[in-house]
This record gives sequence, structure tokens and C-alpha cells, in this order.
Amino acid sequence: MRLVVDLNRCQGYAQCAFLAPEVFTMHGDESLVYDPRAEDEHREKVARAVAACPVQAIIAEGLTEAAHTPAAQASRAVPPVQPARPGQPARPVPPRQESSDVG
Repeated sequence: MRLVVDLNRCQGYAQCAFLAPEVFTMHGDESLVYDPRAEDEHREKVARAVAACPVQAIIAEGLTEAAHTPAAQASRAVPPVQPARPGQPARPVPPRQESSDVG
């Protein structure tokens, strides 16, 4: 699999380094270093990293097979998170309750 990261687009959010540390590494606050020829054993983690990049700076050739795996599909089904107020952690948004009352 071949990776290309648009370093002009990358903003250093480090989601890729968190999800696929074997392939992506942050040096300093904003400097990304990555392996452009990631091993197939890291395919699933790379697929998650590509999907998680908030600015879509990562292009991965040869990931089409991984897009249909259960783990890759589950990584897209991330529950919404309520933004945190300063000094407080973000927390998941509870699912909506369906009303069974009719009329």
C-alpha cells in the first residue's frame, strides 16, 4: 500500500499518529513523519487513520479491500461527541429516545 500525505493540508491534529503509530509519527508539535510504503499488516489501522483525518490530508492507494472489513466500517460509526467547555472533557451525546406515545 502506498501513502501520500499532503503536508500543506496537514494541520498536525495527530489523529493518524494516534490510530496508526507504526506508520505515522509526530515530531514536535506539527511535524509529521510517515512511512510511504506501509506494510499490509497495518492496513486496518491506516484505513482508520485516513478516515479520521479531519482535513483529509492522507491519500492511500491500495486500501479498497480494507474499506469493507467490519472494523473499518465500525470506525466510521463513531458516536457524536458534545464539545467540551474549557476545563471539562468532551462527552458522548446520548442516543435519542424514540417516543412510543401515539396521539
